[in-house]
Amino acid sequence: MAGVTGQLQISETAPAGAQRGKAAAAVIVTVLLWASAFVAIRGIGETLSPAPMALIRIAVAAAALTILVLVRHRGSAPVPRSRRTLTLIAVYAVLWLAGYTVVLNAAERHIDAGTAALLVNIAPLLIAFGAGLFLGEGYPKALVAGSVVALGGLSIIALGSSGDRDWLGAALCVLAAVLYAAGVLVQKAALRGVDGTIAIWLGCLVATAVLLPWTPQLIAELQAAPAGAILASVYLGLFPTAIGFTTWAYALHRMPAGRLSAASYAVPVVSILLSWLLLAEIPTAYGLIGGAICLVGVAIARRSRG
Repeated sequence: MAGVTGQLQISETAPAGAQRGKAAAAVIVTVLLWASAFVAIRGIGETLSPAPMALIRIAVAAAALTILVLVRHRGSAPVPRSRRTLTLIAVYAVLWLAGYTVVLNAAERHIDAGTAALLVNIAPLLIAFGAGLFLGEGYPKALVAGSVVALGGLSIIALGSSGDRDWLGAALCVLAAVLYAAGVLVQKAALRGVDGTIAIWLGCLVATAVLLPWTPQLIAELQAAPAGAILASVYLGLFPTAIGFTTWAYALHRMPAGRLSAASYAVPVVSILLSWLLLAEIPTAYGLIGGAICLVGVAIARRSRG
């Protein structure tokens, strides 16, 4: 993990092209890891309850990031002194890292991973328009057009989804999308005063503290859990969370929130492919056509300039 994040560090004098290239690489890593999270959550949802699963995931990420921060900064962790920045970090940690994670875990007990990924991906539109309203990023025509195209692709995928459309699960996914969008907007403001890695590290510490009341339940469920479920939980903490959120923060610090979030429309497409490879679920024609349209929408949205 240290190697991944270390390669993403750049100097202030680095060429703009190099910065954009590294930001794009960070986006790709984030999309791949977050897509895999939907599959992993669905796989262990019957073994661990929503809050305990979130606790072990965030706690593992917090531990990994603590080691990374201490190594990078030679034993001392540079905590921002600004009360405003610390407050923003705490808010997005509660909304996104803790709240979103628990709600998504609960949702995937009712609907399949692909459908959950589709429904949660109304968040980029919420972020794009929230960024225009609250962060002054405006509403570039390419962003709006790309978002509409990508949502059309998601709708086509949904038509071919064979998952259980449980209304409680759908409602939880919508709530997760709202928490996701609100968390990103708050995080974008927080990143004006703190390094991305420090921000996600502190956020994981706060989210872990919020979830600590579920420790007894987590211990009880881990005692009865198969080794595969425990390993999947650790994977969720190390990769989609510790690495995925760090690469996301890196990109978010260097790109407009609306434009970056449009890239997450690719997550359901990747989730479908991973389900095909890992769960032997063959994509439907709807999935393939909708996925192609979704990627076109992402390409259009990314042409916007922040």
